[in-house]
Amino acid sequence: AQVALLDRNSEAGQESKAALDEQFEAQRTVFIQCDVTDQEQLKGAFKKVIEHFGRLDIVVNNAGVNNEKDWESTIQINLTSVIRGTYLGLEYMRKGNGGDGGVIINISSLAGLMPAAFQPVYCATKHGVIGFTRSIAVTANMENYGVRLNTICPGFVNTPILQSIDKEENMGQYYSYKDEIKNMMQFYGVMDPSIIAEGLITIIEDDTLNGEVMKITASQGIHFQQYSQTPFTSSKR
Repeated sequence: AQVALLDRNSEAGQESKAALDEQFEAQRTVFIQCDVTDQEQLKGAFKKVIEHFGRLDIVVNNAGVNNEKDWESTIQINLTSVIRGTYLGLEYMRKGNGGDGGVIINISSLAGLMPAAFQPVYCATKHGVIGFTRSIAVTANMENYGVRLNTICPGFVNTPILQSIDKEENMGQYYSYKDEIKNMMQFYGVMDPSIIAEGLITIIEDDTLNGEVMKITASQGIHFQQYSQTPFTSSKR
């Protein structure tokens, strides 16, 4: 495996690469500083990955923030960049365009499947990720892209985003509800990122999965959201 890491935070990105370099050969990873909300930076990052490794097989759109005060930025990072990253991935990977196929995994949240009273914009973006990914997965199947697209919806995970609920500059008018959110975290449990990685590997390795929504919770582990079948079957014109 060869891995490209993209992050706006250069220090965090370099630390991640250094940690991987201790276990694997340094040339097997590359870090590219990139603000996913900058269209040209994101395009350039994809181009650099292709130039460095010669191909692209897996894309994980994982950038996300919780900021109800600057909600426009939340939409740009959580939803718009996921859509753009998906389209860029398809441009390089789909078989009709010279690619070899592959898999795209977009990270949503359990907040994409239920209301989140104190994070309405975050909730909206995560619902959007699910709707977009499920829809484009049908398109990819109809058009024989050779690319599978799936979504992962974790519950609370021990990552820096959890710290945002303690900051008024993130929560805005919902800052006074921070204790209620902490109570929810305690009730539902906080998971280690390794279980999310386990789910990710499952999606990468199981080539039958397309358009699926994987839920990962502390109480139930890895499982899938069940949807009723649509009343019609689309066909390519």
